[in-house]
Amino acid sequence: MEYPGNLFVVAAPSGAGKSSLVSALLQLDAKLDASISHTSRAPRGQEQHGREYWFTSVDEFRAMAARGEFFEWAEVHGNLYGTSRAAIEVRMAQGDDVVLEIDFQGALQIKQLFPYAVLVFILPPSWGELEQRLQRRGDTQPEVIARRMANARIEVAQAFRFDFVVVNAVFDTAVFDLKSIVHAQRLKYAAQRRNRSAVFRALDLP
Repeated sequence: MEYPGNLFVVAAPSGAGKSSLVSALLQLDAKLDASISHTSRAPRGQEQHGREYWFTSVDEFRAMAARGEFFEWAEVHGNLYGTSRAAIEVRMAQGDDVVLEIDFQGALQIKQLFPYAVLVFILPPSWGELEQRLQRRGDTQPEVIARRMANARIEVAQAFRFDFVVVNAVFDTAVFDLKSIVHAQRLKYAAQRRNRSAVFRALDLP
């Protein structure tokens, strides 16, 4: 089903800066809303229920999945993450543009459900830089970093399946690139036809 709103899906390996980039994008673009995912993991640092994630128990998460309440869900680093079906459909039906931060598995599942969804993959400038960023977090054990680096190689190998790739070497440049993708998508013929349907009808455009 087509909705007037656009759907942007951003994925990246842990440590590539996905959350920081999306947060900066949301501050620059008042027309863009973030979709808050559900997760079975515990909150980190200053994270709050209903702001960064909807935090649920494993049993509650699996019950929601069994009821078909997620567009997609996956296990990442031993935790469950899912995207609410109702939250996305309501916003897009109202003409809102929505951005999702999810892993590459979920992004590819979303693409199957929404063929016109725009998939963006965030790359680190190098493996060495990615490892340093994970180390600078200060709260991650060496074995966890090793596991995330191994997972990152699997995730980065899927970047070719995405519509756009942003290299997060210089943060401000990467934010500009991400913003450019959003703006360009809004101007595509199909997106304008969905969002400005009255204009297209008035001009007898297909």
